[in-house]
Amino acid sequence: MPDAVVVGSGPNGLSAAVTLARAGLAVELHEAAPTVGGGMRTMELMRQGYVHDMCSAVHPMALASPFFTAFGLRNRTEMLVPDISFATPLDDGRSALAYRSLERTAVELGRDGLAYQSLMAPLVERLSGILDLTQNQLLRIPREPIAAAVFAARVLEQGTRMWGLRFREDLAPALISGLAGHAITRQPALTSAAAGLMLGALGHAEGWPIPVGGSGAIAAALTEDFQAHGGIVHTNHRVDSLAELPASRATLLDIAPAGLTRLAGGALPPRYAKAMAAFRYGSASCKVDYILSGPVPWADPRLAGAGTLHVGGTRAELAASENDVAAGRHPKRPYVLVSQPSTFDSTRAPSGHHVLWTYCHAPAGSTVDMSEAITAQLERFAPGFRDLVVDHHVTTGQQLADYNENYVGGDFSSGIMDLRGLIRRPVISRVPWKTPLPGVYLCSSSTPPGPGVTGMPGFLAAREVLGSIFGKGTPYLGHRGT
Repeated sequence: MPDAVVVGSGPNGLSAAVTLARAGLAVELHEAAPTVGGGMRTMELMRQGYVHDMCSAVHPMALASPFFTAFGLRNRTEMLVPDISFATPLDDGRSALAYRSLERTAVELGRDGLAYQSLMAPLVERLSGILDLTQNQLLRIPREPIAAAVFAARVLEQGTRMWGLRFREDLAPALISGLAGHAITRQPALTSAAAGLMLGALGHAEGWPIPVGGSGAIAAALTEDFQAHGGIVHTNHRVDSLAELPASRATLLDIAPAGLTRLAGGALPPRYAKAMAAFRYGSASCKVDYILSGPVPWADPRLAGAGTLHVGGTRAELAASENDVAAGRHPKRPYVLVSQPSTFDSTRAPSGHHVLWTYCHAPAGSTVDMSEAITAQLERFAPGFRDLVVDHHVTTGQQLADYNENYVGGDFSSGIMDLRGLIRRPVISRVPWKTPLPGVYLCSSSTPPGPGVTGMPGFLAAREVLGSIFGKGTPYLGHRGT
């Protein structure tokens, strides 16, 4: 009989399983798909030799997440860190580039360079305190109050109509709105500003890493460690009821609240079941993967050195696109996240060819193919792009939901990213991972601290289980003496 069972092998299911196994427990992991990874899977989607990341591709938190830092991920997986962390192209061949060097970024932003530097520098300097604030349960006293206050002041500025007061031109505002778009919510908004500023600070501190071989390399490192410490992995095993699982003292579920309701089969107390039914999910995404016969021909050649691009134009255009989606409309000129990992990692495509990873946002449950709108945006800033497209693969919002049950309606954040959605995730509680069912815990992105490949929801849930059920402390997670 295992001590603990984990259902779901995304970054949080794997981090929970690793933490429990490292504590000396007998742990079994159950995954419905043929392979582990969830949002970190990498596979050949269209043609042999062309490797695509199914969901996440670039990992701002891979070198900064408290869990991955303790795990020593940088010593287990080769990471490539582009000199330009992120960028936003504008018309007429102009671009806003965010180098890892904040000083160089400021120089190239022109008149707003010093304003941008004064916005970001205190965040970079106090990044550890900001990560402690954002990568734990929100409803707690910050360990570094000054860092929290500095962060809050900047979030209040960039998350309200004050967001343009310090800027005079359009490059720096576009750069920040591109970051804020990762939250998949309205702009300006406090939550999108918070997510964007944290990601921006990471870009100027650690950079935004790209795993060699794809995001699946992170899943492989976690799985290898789990199995090395006695963990057992069951793939191709869809769990339809908690009653199907082997008896254990603890069950951790890397699933959305809707999945918990399904697995519980009526066993949840009415009040908690009502809270699960009322849990709110966010907008969807439409993902388009391309095979190209050459690199993207950006009008600004410097963009080829950026690991991530936020494509859509000015701050006003980016915000209009995101606000359209929040209102339930498909934008004609969408905000598009773009990465060409084959520029940095030669294992992704045959010599001379490239893969391109893109997605835009769409209303929840969308079945609309947004590939033409995405292609048009790329052609806008990279004339001749269409001529390089060898093949493409579309995953609509509804198809994302079919791919992963946690992505309800195509929401890969597993919960809307507004202020209420961050606090009530999935309920307001001192221990939000714990359910009313004895020994059953949620550990997905629907729990604190929320979405992203951080491993933190799984780690925090596992840490709670170790203390409250097994009377154990947090185990050492490092790699080979690190």
